Amino acid sequence: MLDYVYGQDEIVGDFVATMIPHVGARGFGPAAKAIGVIDEDGKLIAGLVYHNYDPDAAIIEISGASVSRRWLTRGTIARMYQYPFVTCGCQMVYQRTPAENEYLLGMLAAYDYSFVTVPRMFGRGKDGVICTLTVEDWQANRFNKRLKHHVAAPLLKEAA
Repeated sequence: MLDYVYGQDEIVGDFVATMIPHVGARGFGPAAKAIGVIDEDGKLIAGLVYHNYDPDAAIIEISGASVSRRWLTRGTIARMYQYPFVTCGCQMVYQRTPAENEYLLGMLAAYDYSFVTVPRMFGRGKDGVICTLTVEDWQANRFNKRLKHHVAAPLLKEAA
């Protein structure tokens, strides 16, 4: 059984940043908000960080990382998208992903993200992909049709 931690933005943000090479020691900045995923032993095994929030455009960037594949449950997915779309009222989330990360790109494609390839986004010879998910695509995707995450009460009350 997993649990979730809120309000520990710096700890969770630092944990996630160390696992994402293009973020690293720079971190996400003080305005970032985070959700930590805790395993049954009380250990932080994953985190989701929301950063580069633009309230005028109603968009936010999402980054996540984990030391375990067991973190991506229905409950985690609900929290992952309810925060930006329900709590913050965003109309779109986006993330930057290295083009060679085919595993993650495949997962995002299954969730109806759209992709734009950007040459050299992560440096010379390191292409990237900007992955976007609109609120309408999130609401209409096959997971929400079955699980109704988009009509549930927000699981996180804190605004970005």
